[in-house]
Amino acid sequence: MKMGIMATGWIADVMARTIAEMPEVESYAVASRSEEKAKAFAEKYGFQKAYGSYEELVKDEEVELIYVATPHSHHYECAKLCLEHGKPVLVEKAFTVNAKQARELVELAREKKVFLAEAFWTRYMPSRKMIVDLIDSGIIGEVTSVMSNFGAALENRERLVKPELAGGALLDLGVYPINFALMYVKGAIKNVSAVSIQTEAGVDMTNSVTLTFENNVLALLHSDMRAQMMGGGVIYGREGYIAVKGAINPEEILVFNRDRQGIKKVEIPKQITGYEYEVKACMEALKAGKLECEEMPHSETLKLMELLDEIRKQWGMKYPCEE
Repeated sequence: MKMGIMATGWIADVMARTIAEMPEVESYAVASRSEEKAKAFAEKYGFQKAYGSYEELVKDEEVELIYVATPHSHHYECAKLCLEHGKPVLVEKAFTVNAKQARELVELAREKKVFLAEAFWTRYMPSRKMIVDLIDSGIIGEVTSVMSNFGAALENRERLVKPELAGGALLDLGVYPINFALMYVKGAIKNVSAVSIQTEAGVDMTNSVTLTFENNVLALLHSDMRAQMMGGGVIYGREGYIAVKGAINPEEILVFNRDRQGIKKVEIPKQITGYEYEVKACMEALKAGKLECEEMPHSETLKLMELLDEIRKQWGMKYPCEE
């Protein structure tokens, strides 16, 4: 499969390193608003084509899948550009700035009959099924609560501090603990309670989100862009708990009984970077003629974006593009 990458930031670097080690994927084309940056990226990672505009990339007839790696603020317009030109597209999380944009993209993809998926990599990893299987096995009994956090010292990163780039901890870091809860707690959410501490510019530095599910499970979630955090999650049950080291890329899965004694350790398969799983899922979906990935269907993307909207609404936090 000939793959194209839109933008040349650090997350594009990770994807480029990943597909370079995937024999089934060809590092075909990269595009940037700067032709100089595109050429440097192409030379570094062995891409055949380098374009100085996104328009040139979507017009290349040989590109079979485009990965959108721009800041959140530009996901909507870039994904829309791909869809309008009939190009299957994998959009980095957070999928868009808000649910309205997400719905418009999903509707356009269905209208054009073009593949569209969100690159929320933890949804595609083998570790997800491993954890779900542990829960379903009953080893920790009925799930009662979930806790997860993720933080990184990124308060000097432009894309996180600028409102016009849809900055803040929530869309970049906070989506991971929230996604952790949505992956492992069954049932609908009946209540959302969220607080944040915001910068003078008006984006959240740190936040805390509590989700109450209809089955009486409570999820306590926290993210912070000012400090490195342990970054993991715990799923508590009546008979024990599952501790996951690494909220964004699970490194270890441990199971404990009611007496807090370790009773099981699940090994995580070796991987390239972890991004390969979402690429493989896209390839399989495209081969089957599907318009979405079953690991992260459109319905789940919309559910997550609507939840993020509700959280920001409680904070009174809007981005310039929403005014």
